[in-house]
Amino acid sequence: MHVLSFLSAFFCSAMVHHMASGKKFRWCTLSDGEQRKCSNLARTLQNILASSDPFSRVSCVRAHNTQDCMTKIRGNKADAVSLDSGDVYTAVSLYDLEVVAKEEHTEGYCVFAVAVARRGTLNIRNLKGTRSCHSGAKWTSGWNIPLGFLLSKNLLYWDEEQPLAKVVSTYFNASCVPGIGVSSPTLCELCQGPKSYVREKNYFCETSSSEPFSNSDGAFRCLKSGAGDVAFIDHLTIASATDSEEHEFELLCPDGSTASLKSYNSCNLGQGPGKAVVTRGHMKRITKRFLTLIKNFFGRSGKHKSRFSLFTSEPFGGQNLLFHDSTQGLEVLTDDEEITDILGLDYVALLKELGHEGISLDHSVIRWCCISSAEMRKCEDWALSVRSDPLVCVQATSQSGCIEMIKSNEADAVTLDATHAYIAGRCGLQPAAVEYWGDNSDCLTDPKELLQSLLQKGFPSLYAMAVTKKSMKAVTILDLRGRRSCHGNLYSPAGWLLLSTFTVRAPGNETWDCDINSAYENYFWKGCMPGGEHGLCKVCVGWEEVGRVNGRCAANHDERYYGNMGALRCLVGDPGGRSYGDVAFLEHHSLQENIAYLESSGWAHGVDSSDFVLLCPNGERVPITDWKQCNLGVIPPSMVMTRPVISAKISEFLIKSQEYLRPSKDSTFQLFKSVQKYGEGDLLFKDATSCLLPTGHYGLQDILGDSFIQLADSVFDCTHAGILDFCTSNICTEKKKK
Repeated sequence: MHVLSFLSAFFCSAMVHHMASGKKFRWCTLSDGEQRKCSNLARTLQNILASSDPFSRVSCVRAHNTQDCMTKIRGNKADAVSLDSGDVYTAVSLYDLEVVAKEEHTEGYCVFAVAVARRGTLNIRNLKGTRSCHSGAKWTSGWNIPLGFLLSKNLLYWDEEQPLAKVVSTYFNASCVPGIGVSSPTLCELCQGPKSYVREKNYFCETSSSEPFSNSDGAFRCLKSGAGDVAFIDHLTIASATDSEEHEFELLCPDGSTASLKSYNSCNLGQGPGKAVVTRGHMKRITKRFLTLIKNFFGRSGKHKSRFSLFTSEPFGGQNLLFHDSTQGLEVLTDDEEITDILGLDYVALLKELGHEGISLDHSVIRWCCISSAEMRKCEDWALSVRSDPLVCVQATSQSGCIEMIKSNEADAVTLDATHAYIAGRCGLQPAAVEYWGDNSDCLTDPKELLQSLLQKGFPSLYAMAVTKKSMKAVTILDLRGRRSCHGNLYSPAGWLLLSTFTVRAPGNETWDCDINSAYENYFWKGCMPGGEHGLCKVCVGWEEVGRVNGRCAANHDERYYGNMGALRCLVGDPGGRSYGDVAFLEHHSLQENIAYLESSGWAHGVDSSDFVLLCPNGERVPITDWKQCNLGVIPPSMVMTRPVISAKISEFLIKSQEYLRPSKDSTFQLFKSVQKYGEGDLLFKDATSCLLPTGHYGLQDILGDSFIQLADSVFDCTHAGILDFCTSNICTEKKKK
């Protein structure tokens, strides 16, 4: 017998055995309306299918609330249910259930979380003290995304000493958050469900249709009834709003403005995964077969949809019963899907930060991402010096690797140069602090006042430069084609992004082929661009240990030609004089100090600042002290990037840390100095940093500036970057069919 035929026969036999003699497929229901709809589905299947078919006998198991459903499925008293994605995560992480399918809507598999209020009454920034209506505790649109938004914008402050529910209960005057539990009575104050001392009859503040203000429809009902001032719901509830609802209510937008109910695509608090079906592990195959059967029979284009409509609830006295009424279809998932594939990396990280694994967020530990052994040494010294806040040092292999680790919730924060900060922004990360490279005395100013002033007047300028040896008289900016080049690293502002406008993207350059990585390979003869490929790694030297070379062309300090110090080493050549470049692209800060360090450390003998010149855009060559007049452009400041929800936590840690470690204090550790102690420059932070400023509510665009972002947009629109592929995989639109 063919292997596939054998497996198919084996599965059918197993399924028949499971459902034989009284065993039925059991769907868990959450209200009387769902029970009626489920019973109708069961009767219809019984009429259509042969009595020998395992699915001709389906039963409907009434549960008290969503947690009761999970308990019943885990305890083999029910088999499957469709849940909000917040509860899906709970079902997987705490109840050991598995996801087998997700609901698909017109916009895809996700929902927009929106805040709705009466016209002219509120904006998103003045919700404190209002009455709030939520679709459900730990639900995507009613809790997770709204609270994540409020925390990320510093509109809600979460003290590490308190549970999040307690913080929310003091932020709003009164609420209805179905499923929150009896420990937060003010979060149930507005609810309307029947109360009883008998648990089976008590639906007050429960995630059940018997609580009138449960689910997104219920939260909107809470607002419309006048009980609440704002409702946190999904966009599906208002997608078909009536004219009177359109006239009476509006959306609250992230920027403080308002918009019509139909503008949810542009005015929302974020997007998250929609509902999904969960079951026990050994019931996965049977549940998938059942879902495939009912969607083919009773879905939008089902062959028996005239007998029963899977996504219609009105005949059964409710809305969104079993599945959402706007569901277009069910996407049955493959067996190899992880929870992060189904819910998305950002959403899973958000749930962990909001305490969805049964514990509140531990605000004390910071996991700082390092990219090399040198950074790890400095980070560990930092951790030992800051005793009030536990700091844990974790390691990636590049700045891009740190972005990936932070997005995956394996690290919390890292300092990134302007280009990598731009990439991190496209990956959903957010600035928590910005490096200030000005006068140290300015750091005594209130950080918020100083940052506001800088955003108006501009940050102290850091310039990108092209440097060569004075002895290389033929080298000019207009004659770099075919030269040996030294770049700080792949994606660096000075050696990759700004450089492109004077080389591979310069007017009339025939090597321009959109992707500047391949263009650089054609433009330069060979070079060292750590993190690059092919010819742009030929000059790199790595790190030699016990006669063996390690880390060659790595995008970290294990490559001795990495960063500003590394590009300078590359220009000078290794101590044996073998591997060097004709021109180095680096930043102007610390250049003279780095030249002096190369001489004193034994890397180069007899060199000083007078041995180098700058290459100007007009073709001139000038002393390195003339960087203000001769440069390749201004570089925005580096930033500490993190996930949005913990940005305030990271900011607070950094401000406390730098205050504790000020040079005037007793600590011998210096946060912004690296070269003399660790042998590398710009470890964790740039050595030119005077202090860190918390970004507050200012975003990436405010700090990077429009011109830098426009340049980055134009380059990355046609230059492939693997980290962006990782970041932009879209769970809302991607299909992974069985």
